[in-house]
Amino acid sequence: MKKKIAIIGGTGLIGSILEEGLSNNYEIFILDKKVDDHSDHIEVDATNFADLLSKIPADCGAIVNLLNVNTKNDFKDLTQFHKKTEIHFLASFYILRAAIELGIPKVVYASSNHVTDFYEKDGISALGREITVNDYPYSRTLYGTLKLASENLGHILAFEEENNLSVINLRIGSVRRDEVKDLQTIPRTNKTLLSHADVIQLFDLAIQSTVKFGTYYGVSDNKDKPWSTDNATRELGFVSKMNSKDVLNGAETEMDGFISHHEDLENQNWLN
Repeated sequence: MKKKIAIIGGTGLIGSILEEGLSNNYEIFILDKKVDDHSDHIEVDATNFADLLSKIPADCGAIVNLLNVNTKNDFKDLTQFHKKTEIHFLASFYILRAAIELGIPKVVYASSNHVTDFYEKDGISALGREITVNDYPYSRTLYGTLKLASENLGHILAFEEENNLSVINLRIGSVRRDEVKDLQTIPRTNKTLLSHADVIQLFDLAIQSTVKFGTYYGVSDNKDKPWSTDNATRELGFVSKMNSKDVLNGAETEMDGFISHHEDLENQNWLN
């Protein structure tokens, strides 16, 4: 029987990548505020604790928290501030508490590289070396600040003796829907990309891990990447399968094959 995994906030890009990439190994349930009409897609308001408790399958082996919300001027507009805080802090706490009450032993939290974006600009580390999880997490944004706060909630609850809970924080780099286009048009992405193949691998390893609590950067092995994945390799077994260069090379190979195929067809038509 496959282990059940609940992906909360799962209708976005990373959720769709995980749903497709992990479905052979796990029984995936997608929970979000708006969902498609599928039996394994469940509508839930993650800011409502009672709703979470009633909607998360109680026999899940892990919860993946991918919740996200876009806001503007959230340091100036109090409505936007509260909107951001509800999703990126309050709901994070509710998910952790729900896991404890439902006896779910693992929460994988999609944190962000923006936890330490004070040290990084345009994919370049200001420290003169790769940024590590041991560097004090200064952020430029409310988003990064709340991601750090949620990481710390996980630390507190994972180490409360009465809780049978493991928490893995993944500080995600750049995950793009159209990887090739963005690599070609956004220079930063060449350094910060977490490829789709590596998204699947990293979350799978986090779900499987026996680490009680850990925080890791999620970035492919790109040339001049700004963040270190040494502890992810050491503790989770993460080894990047496809970096930004591989993605571009794969696209070029595919295009060359496409051109070659059509040239063959044209030659055949000419001979006929």
